[in-house]
Amino acid sequence: MGGHLKRALLLEVAIYVCLLRWVLRRPAVRSREEPVGYAKAVTPVLCLWIFASAAEIPLLHVLLPWHAARVVSIVLGAWGLVWMLGLLASYRVRPHVLDADGLRVRNGPRVDVRLAWVDVAEVRVDRRDLPTSVRSIQPRETEAGTDLQVAVSGQVNMSVRTRNPVTVRTPAGPVTVAAVSFFVDEPRDAVARIRGHLERVRTSTG
Repeated sequence: MGGHLKRALLLEVAIYVCLLRWVLRRPAVRSREEPVGYAKAVTPVLCLWIFASAAEIPLLHVLLPWHAARVVSIVLGAWGLVWMLGLLASYRVRPHVLDADGLRVRNGPRVDVRLAWVDVAEVRVDRRDLPTSVRSIQPRETEAGTDLQVAVSGQVNMSVRTRNPVTVRTPAGPVTVAAVSFFVDEPRDAVARIRGHLERVRTSTG
């Protein structure tokens, strides 16, 4: 119980930090990192929820006949609205990133899976719809090993295969993977950029 409460509190704080970063236009990307966006698919859906939540607050204020109920509905409605704005912000201020050392696959405020270039064997476009689930991380067992699927709106569209099984950190704990699949806004561009990094690494170590 305590572990679940701690994770919920950490998520709550992370959401507000992302919202503040968005307002201040300070994405979580260092100077030598290349951002790779993945918010395009989820933005329209979140915007609809945000609009509906904003419209619900004054509507409930008019419909509810009890003052106490109105106060509670305003507080809960405002919290939900800010939370969803923070969730949208997290997709924008925490993109995937590429740097000289490797790739960081992100999803929202908590997922940050890291792969070193020396461990990457292949990258390719790989569009898949995942089984319906609210989980952002969905492991899939294959003949080669575990494919860690980091989904956005139930989709992935590119895959990175490792040379050998690699243990990565996830919010649920360490997972040993043979591949990581994830979603990006422009998969062909992302594949080309990752292949460029891989070529530089192979040239420098060859």
